[in-house]
Amino acid sequence: MGEQLTSSDVEKIEKEIEHRKLVVRKQAIEEVKEARAQGDLSENFEYYAAKKFKNQNESRIRYLERMLKNATIIEDHSSDDQIGINTIVTLYFPEDDMEETYKLVTSIRSSSLRDMVSIESPLGKAIRGKKVGETATVVVDPSYSYDVVIRSIQKDVGDENDQIRRF
Repeated sequence: MGEQLTSSDVEKIEKEIEHRKLVVRKQAIEEVKEARAQGDLSENFEYYAAKKFKNQNESRIRYLERMLKNATIIEDHSSDDQIGINTIVTLYFPEDDMEETYKLVTSIRSSSLRDMVSIESPLGKAIRGKKVGETATVVVDPSYSYDVVIRSIQKDVGDENDQIRRF
């Protein structure tokens, strides 16, 4: 089984593939041609840099196409008072006596630096489908788990500004 993607994720991936094939690929090929025209390739750093950029672009295209091929398209069927995909949730951690706010997203958009938690992570699995006031037990591994209390839920946030993670 591949990545779990929403239809919006698929659309973003398809747009990136199209941009990379129609715009970035042409630019990369042109850069390689220009660098090759400078002469001796054995000491031509610009040529190696251009080839590397071209190969990275082709690799990203293959990665995204493979992801789409193996993906499972999912839909969020949570009600307005439940945590689902693209929901911003404030959690209380009794063990640490602190609150944190996260957005629940698919794994392709998860980013700990931007407080975006994957639905496939232990925390995401534990809180998905919960309601305000409920306690969820997050099982990290068989020997450690912790509880979180759902403090607030903000639905219909959207994902227009969410970026697809890099590899």
